[in-house]
Amino acid sequence: MSPLKRQLLILTVILAAIMELIDTSIVNVALNYMSGNLGSTLEDTSWVITSYAIANVIIIPMTSFLSNRLGRRKYYIGSIIVFVFCSLMCGQATSIWMLVFFRFWQGMGGGALLSVSASVVYEMFPKEKLGTASALFGIGVFIGPTIGPTLGGYITENYSWPWIFYINVPIGIAAAISCYFLLPELAIRNKTSKVDWWGIIFLIVGIGSLQTVLERGQTDDWFAATYILVLTITSVISLTAFMLRELSIDYPVVDLKVLKSKSLSIAAILTFITGMGMFTSIFLTPVIAQRLLGFSPSETGVLLLPGAVLAVFALIVSGKLLQSGVSPVLIIFVGFLCFIYFNWSMSQISLDTSARYITLKLIFRALGMALLTVPLSTLAVSSLKPQEMPQGTALNNMMRQLGGSFGISIINTYSARRTASHRVDLISHVTNDNAPTAERIVSYTHYFQQKGIGLFDAKLKAMKIIDLAIVKQSTLMSYIDSYFLIGLLFALALPLLLFVMKRTKKLPAGVVVSDH
Repeated sequence: MSPLKRQLLILTVILAAIMELIDTSIVNVALNYMSGNLGSTLEDTSWVITSYAIANVIIIPMTSFLSNRLGRRKYYIGSIIVFVFCSLMCGQATSIWMLVFFRFWQGMGGGALLSVSASVVYEMFPKEKLGTASALFGIGVFIGPTIGPTLGGYITENYSWPWIFYINVPIGIAAAISCYFLLPELAIRNKTSKVDWWGIIFLIVGIGSLQTVLERGQTDDWFAATYILVLTITSVISLTAFMLRELSIDYPVVDLKVLKSKSLSIAAILTFITGMGMFTSIFLTPVIAQRLLGFSPSETGVLLLPGAVLAVFALIVSGKLLQSGVSPVLIIFVGFLCFIYFNWSMSQISLDTSARYITLKLIFRALGMALLTVPLSTLAVSSLKPQEMPQGTALNNMMRQLGGSFGISIINTYSARRTASHRVDLISHVTNDNAPTAERIVSYTHYFQQKGIGLFDAKLKAMKIIDLAIVKQSTLMSYIDSYFLIGLLFALALPLLLFVMKRTKKLPAGVVVSDH
């Protein structure tokens, strides 16, 4: 392949991956618009997010098998077509469940756009330049979820929510045409005649059940809901059966034996933690900015912009550092420190925190992501054989997505319970014996009386304002606790780097390989 064609192919698959990752978060800010337009409850509308996440996590670990079975070229182009068609149908949806249905199949098509894209990028570079390959693909991994809410907010504010799906159509068509002419078939294919149907069934049932539990648990009060309890048991049984089967047969749908690579195993765990930090920060920060600090969706997007721009350069720099022989352990360590500092800083905010403060702290979050994405991706595939890279990449990507699901689920539950706890503590101070509270109630009551409202109703309105202030403050305090919790998880994960340090060594070209 000529250099020009190689560059065009790399650009195409990275854009496809960005498109898929944008769709993981672009709908978040449009749920209220969808709910009103389709006449559904906000709870039912949230399945638009859940269905896509479930489909993504189911299909990502199967991408290596499907590429081998169907042929990578056919599977990848077919996945783009499915993604584009379902994007079009999502925009055309006339009911919430029609939207959820096509959103699920959009996620099934999108799975290949992440894992196969990564393996194609890695193939285009020699082994000694895996750092550069990881940096290029890392740009897509970082930019997609980061700009998703901003892009979604702009589109829904200025156009209408179906356009968050329609924008995929021209990009997807261009990507499919480009891949038709440029994407080569796998050099090595394992076209076994046997299909691991039981493995596929166990994977779909297990991952689908687990993802549903994580996405819906807090909304439906966890095990108080019978279906959550049933799905939890189902996921444990199915995933246990899946792992036992995949490790014992010669033709697994997901080759878990690649996890014997210590570098892949450690990278997968650290990627899981990184996914938690990446997705929870994208979830928490816009919520705080818009609901508590009063920022518009556009203003919230501006908060994320400086960090996103700097992260692109940091991704390239981290790839160059790896190539020059800098230890990936050192880069990962600095990345974790950036995330720890970001979460600690955000645990110090108040209702008077400025946009400038949040923007500066988000730069550390962005730098942390940039410094982790490249070395972790490189580490994950560095000791794998070429035919094992697609499977290793798929498993590593799955861990990032699962980390995000676990992280958001944990934060949703933790913040809800901390909100209730903080509310009880704050209400205990709202008494007639508390001078500041009493003065404020009297002040609000006089204000409403001056507006012509009777004394009784004025007092009720004054107490309502106090209650709203308590809700706002207790919510903020719960989010502060959540940032601190995520920062603590990153700190607790740092000792894992000792295992990587013991099992890796530097080569002159900067490639990380396993000692085993």
